[in-house]
Amino acid sequence: MTTQTDPDVLPQETRIGRTALRVEDLDEMTGFYRDVVGLGVLRRSETSSVLGVADEPLLVLESAENTAERHSSAAGLFHNAFRVPSREALGDALARVRDHWQLGGASDHDVSEALYLTDPEGNGIEIYRDFPREEWPIDANGKVRMGTYPLDLEPLEAAATGDSDVPVGTDVGHVHLEVSSLEAFRDFHVDVVGFEVQTEMPAAVFVSAGGYHHHIGANTWNHRSGPASERGLSWFEVLLPGTGALEVLRTRLRDSQYTVTEIDDGISVMGPDDIEVRFRVET
Repeated sequence: MTTQTDPDVLPQETRIGRTALRVEDLDEMTGFYRDVVGLGVLRRSETSSVLGVADEPLLVLESAENTAERHSSAAGLFHNAFRVPSREALGDALARVRDHWQLGGASDHDVSEALYLTDPEGNGIEIYRDFPREEWPIDANGKVRMGTYPLDLEPLEAAATGDSDVPVGTDVGHVHLEVSSLEAFRDFHVDVVGFEVQTEMPAAVFVSAGGYHHHIGANTWNHRSGPASERGLSWFEVLLPGTGALEVLRTRLRDSQYTVTEIDDGISVMGPDDIEVRFRVET
């Protein structure tokens, strides 16, 4: 079990688990994340689909036919970021997107190389792979420095193997949110939950555990002002490395202004902008 030396900071093994989307067309969205993103369908019912890799769930699609379309002012998801383990896997992702959909962009971030697209209901997606951690640029304060530069796609095209599915080792590397207030975001995710700020830029902040470049990003670029109560992001999950870490966090949350709800495999908190965050022990 991991020893948590600083009770105000999340353990370094903390990572993102599942994310969940409220969707209008469950069949179409299930097919999209299977054929374009390359996730496997692990479970399917009339009201939900669970997709992932091998037996690890990464994405939950919840049928929300009677839920309003996300309003232009509503906070919520900027993108889900699926992290693949190799350049070959990223090359295969590029081929799938080009075969079945439309690529929205591609960037070199100094710490990673990333592809961007949007699903049929307007939810942003990033598919990326990290550069070796020892190559990440570090600033004078010991924090990871990220940039955004055009990505040369030719090496990715050359690396592709033709696989139609993402490989084992793929996970949700981070979640990027659109929020109404960066101050409120920091109050919850940094001061209460215990993530640490890694990078700040105009109208955006990126936080992580264990010195990762970011587990959660947040921006106010589109001036969102309303809660995330419509279609789109339903909740996302933070995985902790042991029961001790969950208990420390549960105590910290109960001492805060946020309400803790016990769920089957952990706890749930409604954070700023009515974005639900779930916490559980990684199994």
